[in-house]
Amino acid sequence: MRFELLRDLELLRRGWYWGQVRPEWPEPREVTPGSPSLEWARSEPVRALRWLAQRGLSLPFTRLMTRPLVEGAVWLRDQDRSMILASNHVSHADTHVLLAALPDHVRERTVVGAAADYWYRRPWLGRLISFWLNTFPFARSGGAQGVLHSSSQLLRSGWHLLLYPEGTRSPDGRLQEFKPGVGHLAGEARVPVVPIHVQGTHRVMPKGRRVPLPAPVRVRIGKPIQPEPGETSRGFARRVERMVRELGNGSRSPEVVGSWIERWRATAPGGRSRPWAERTEPRDGE
Repeated sequence: MRFELLRDLELLRRGWYWGQVRPEWPEPREVTPGSPSLEWARSEPVRALRWLAQRGLSLPFTRLMTRPLVEGAVWLRDQDRSMILASNHVSHADTHVLLAALPDHVRERTVVGAAADYWYRRPWLGRLISFWLNTFPFARSGGAQGVLHSSSQLLRSGWHLLLYPEGTRSPDGRLQEFKPGVGHLAGEARVPVVPIHVQGTHRVMPKGRRVPLPAPVRVRIGKPIQPEPGETSRGFARRVERMVRELGNGSRSPEVVGSWIERWRATAPGGRSRPWAERTEPRDGE
């Protein structure tokens, strides 16, 4: 009985509710030893403590303050493959809002890239946000190869990555150029990139403000994409940037939000009928 209750607690943490059939989700594996990934933050009992802290404090507070309107969540439903969530960045509130917008089972497996030179200058602060938001240090300048390698290892280990390809918060709310790292990472790990646009968080916590304010927020999630054969990392990053920009402009184009049949197929169990599923299978020998 004791072990059944512990199992139920774990399933609740991953988005299951009593009365439903118990699901089986792939468990993220440990990252290759030696990578600077703060693995303690992705191990038990820290994961269970973070789930309790988020469900009891940060998620209710974020939803109360912002009442986020989420469009396109169908692209994340029943998603069982690693993916990169690429969003614009205008405020420190972005991460809290985006995590609140994700389905429970996706949030449970999402790691957030945090600027190493900003959040990890003070060890205690780095440990705090690693616990609270499941972050890992992402260098904005220098050490790019090491960062990309550790990010790729996280993806190959079964985690999703929430990244801000602009590299920093926009000073005026306008979308800045995406760095090519997101294209390199998607090509190396062979995972889909989900473009996301968040709007309104600059009113919740403008740059330079420490205390959040209540304001409505909208999150639009676009159709997942992957690099085309022969497409360069920089070219793919520009394509992701264009999709995020179109989401921010309110585009309803099938290229950006998918056709109705693609959105219907996105809910298929196992993802075999999703348009990107065939291209994310491991290659021979892996």
